[in-house]
Amino acid sequence: MEGALAEEYQAQTPVKRLNLFERYLTLWVALCMIAGVFLGQAAPDMVQELRGLEFGEGSHVNAPIAVLIWLMIIPMMMKVDLPSLRNVGRRPQGLLITLFVNWIVKPLSMAFVAWLFFRVLFAAWISPSEADQYIAGSIILAAAPCTAMVFVWSYLTDGDPAYTLVQVSINDLIMLVLFAPLVGVLVAGASALTVPFPVLFYSVIAFIVIPLLLGMVIRQWLIAQRGRAWFENFLLPRFAPLTMTALLATLVLIFAFQADNITGKTWHVALIAIPILIQVYFNASLAYGLMKWRKVPHSVAAPGALIGASNFFELAVATAIALFGPESGAALATVVGVLVEVPVMLSVCSVCNRTRHWFPAEEPV
Repeated sequence: MEGALAEEYQAQTPVKRLNLFERYLTLWVALCMIAGVFLGQAAPDMVQELRGLEFGEGSHVNAPIAVLIWLMIIPMMMKVDLPSLRNVGRRPQGLLITLFVNWIVKPLSMAFVAWLFFRVLFAAWISPSEADQYIAGSIILAAAPCTAMVFVWSYLTDGDPAYTLVQVSINDLIMLVLFAPLVGVLVAGASALTVPFPVLFYSVIAFIVIPLLLGMVIRQWLIAQRGRAWFENFLLPRFAPLTMTALLATLVLIFAFQADNITGKTWHVALIAIPILIQVYFNASLAYGLMKWRKVPHSVAAPGALIGASNFFELAVATAIALFGPESGAALATVVGVLVEVPVMLSVCSVCNRTRHWFPAEEPV
């Protein structure tokens, strides 16, 4: 009976779609990759000058990319609503499962899968130094749970918007504490690289702490001035084109910086994608299965599984660049994560929507 009610509700619910830009994000990323490589080959002197613009000598923090990263991250952090955390105690199971997958299973499984593929299965095609870089990039990607795009995936699966916001907000706060030590320990354990903790610490300050504080301050001030409805329904959607444009411009620069490596290592992009895909589907399936086992409502289970599967690739790209440089294999690995993100997450959304009847029926809101 419950399954029939859920299917009836699903049939009555309007089909939700991504906008044109979001739907073809993978295509735009691929075009940026082509444009960046072309730029790097056609104008190497200009690209070299852009690459040399750093915040301090030897910092690896490229100034143009840092500015673009801020344009991406601050609007995302403006969505964090601390007062909403008060309601988490009403339905804690979904949040606890999400946190377990995000901060225990996900980084550990990615470290193991990346080591297995790059050090063992792909050893014939990848040198040890390249394997270390790709392992590091994969771990950085997995250690940063998704934020902004989760709201899109939640919308497509009829997720509870308020609970999704709580899940994202708590993950952002946990990143302040766990991101740096997780990356440092796992990269050192799974590869021969040594992570410079001061650089990693500065990356967290630059790309999490400061944007989070600025986002929260701007959010509170604007809501006080114009009201929550205006802020959430009018202002925040206006940032979407800016955020996506900054993302694509960042990718053009990254691929321009890596043009020489990519033209000689095109095959490596496909190899990097394989362990990332395995890790994404594994964590999504685990989170979704645990939610079903604990009888968590579908409106919480679907976004929770999607958070566990997707990544905060803006932060991952910025951190990889800060640690190893914009032309590094680690930066390339994080960008491959962007390339596969949209089609993979759309497939997870489709599975979640088709299995809605697995969960207890919910009253339509």
